[in-house]
Amino acid sequence: MTPDLSILQLILHASWVVQLVMLLLVGISIASWAAIFRKLFSLKRINSLNDEFEREFWSGTSLNDLFAAAAQNAKLSGPMERIFASGMREYQKLRERRIEDAGTLLDGARRAMRASFQREMDAVETHLSFLASVGSVSPYIGLFGTVWGIMHAFTGLAALQTVTLATVAPGIAEALVATAIGLFAAIPAVVAYNRFARDIDRVAIKLETFIEEFSNILQRNLGAHSASGH
Repeated sequence: MTPDLSILQLILHASWVVQLVMLLLVGISIASWAAIFRKLFSLKRINSLNDEFEREFWSGTSLNDLFAAAAQNAKLSGPMERIFASGMREYQKLRERRIEDAGTLLDGARRAMRASFQREMDAVETHLSFLASVGSVSPYIGLFGTVWGIMHAFTGLAALQTVTLATVAPGIAEALVATAIGLFAAIPAVVAYNRFARDIDRVAIKLETFIEEFSNILQRNLGAHSASGH
């Protein structure tokens, strides 16, 4: 009689160690997909907020009006708006202290923006290391389950007088399901990690470009102030 080699039957008849490995991999896969969707929506929102603020920034609205709006909208603002707000806040604090040196004012604003940029990038990169770990570790967890299952299958066959392919196949098939589940968990995590790493690099370049452009605007404003002062 041919044994039932359906996936469900193979999982149900596997040894408890292999079942435990499969359960762990299914849990990892679910957590991985949850992280993927969370990151997907998060990056979409970040790009949308950054684009919206960039349009507002270049629309000709005064820096003070933008800063007032950013301060009022702090919890709902995007990374670019928060970086702008941190630069303006430091710039205005230094002006309030009667510091007139253009270099000091510009350095202070730039340092504040760089610190804010690092905080924003740390927040954007959350869950990325988890996806990298899932992608690299899952196949090995699956492989451990497979090796254990094959060992278990062969030790069970040791007592039999005659061994045929029909007696070996179910045990090995059960074991190989663990590797299949490991790859099922790893492949989407690796693909998502590479995609998100590329998208995050684009966000970083956009934010760094904005810091440079805003620094140039502040420098021009300081030049205009010093010229009018003289």
